[in-house]
Amino acid sequence: MKKNLLFIAALMLVFVVNGYCQAIMKTGTMDVNLSKYGRIRLLTTDQTIQLDRSSILVGKAESAVFDYQNDAVELSAPTTVATPSMSDFEITGSINGGSATTPPDVTVKLNAYGWTNQSFTIVKYTITNNEASEFNATIGLDIIPSIAEEYLDTISYNSTAKVVRFHYGATRQNIGIKLLSATMTSVNSFVWYDAYEVDATYWNWMKKGTLEPMFPSTLDPEEGTVTITGQDPVSISPGASVDVYYAYALGADEQTMLSNIAAAELKYAAFTTSLSERQPSANGLKNYPNPVKNATKISYELPSDGFVSLKIYDAIGNVAATLVNAKQSGGLHTIDFNTKDLPRGVYSYSLMYNNQVKTSKMVIVK
Repeated sequence: MKKNLLFIAALMLVFVVNGYCQAIMKTGTMDVNLSKYGRIRLLTTDQTIQLDRSSILVGKAESAVFDYQNDAVELSAPTTVATPSMSDFEITGSINGGSATTPPDVTVKLNAYGWTNQSFTIVKYTITNNEASEFNATIGLDIIPSIAEEYLDTISYNSTAKVVRFHYGATRQNIGIKLLSATMTSVNSFVWYDAYEVDATYWNWMKKGTLEPMFPSTLDPEEGTVTITGQDPVSISPGASVDVYYAYALGADEQTMLSNIAAAELKYAAFTTSLSERQPSANGLKNYPNPVKNATKISYELPSDGFVSLKIYDAIGNVAATLVNAKQSGGLHTIDFNTKDLPRGVYSYSLMYNNQVKTSKMVIVK
């Protein structure tokens, strides 16, 4: 195997052992390890591994999935960012398929962000399409937990918090992983077996479309479990990129872990606010008339081509309508929205463009 599942090296900030380069980010309450092949590993401060591996999956078809085991080659070595601008600590690196001829041809840049004495990290995967044509990318994670360095984990999905939880017993760490930039559409697990890393296997799990509520421990430390996640496909144009954000957290129990996930979400909200100030975003999001009796027009301007999602939400956050979910060209857009089937009240509408979000409100009166 190109990367040994059970490989444990001496931990240093950045080091090379037999060509195996990795960077460590120490927050004071947890360590985050990034390997040359794009593996994220979590450890407690006593250097006990809790999450053996989480790695990105980018699928184009059943026979074309970019993964850690078969495809990932170091493009830029993992390193520590000397002066992080978004967090207290940051490590980064990038991978691609090297000379592999199997699509998809992508580059993945990783940035892991950490904060002093916080038991969570936010990992950003920037996925760039190097192919000549646009393709719909199904993106997910390949996850192998190892709480206290034993493969005895139970996996459950908290549908309220939308968090994948890895746990075992009452006295061991809980691990949580949450997709921040989209919604997970698949979470499924199986008992680890040698050479499971096959494109068709990955594709089928990523596209399964179920959120498995519980997968119990195998009670066999030599086997352990694997969890594969997926989200709805994202269209990536040639030369374009998409950013995917995940929160990873540790906790002594489920509630502590979920609190750390919630703290990570607050940091992510600050990220998106800061990024929207730095990068081109959709301008002039508004609707007229407002208040609305039966119909209104929602308008916005895109600085360039990009994927757009425009949704209407009621007062408690439920999606009341999806008006746009497609790639659109740059320029001014106006969407007619008929409100006659909605009850009166205050609604919000959210426009996502190139991973940036703008929100406005409308009042429906009868």
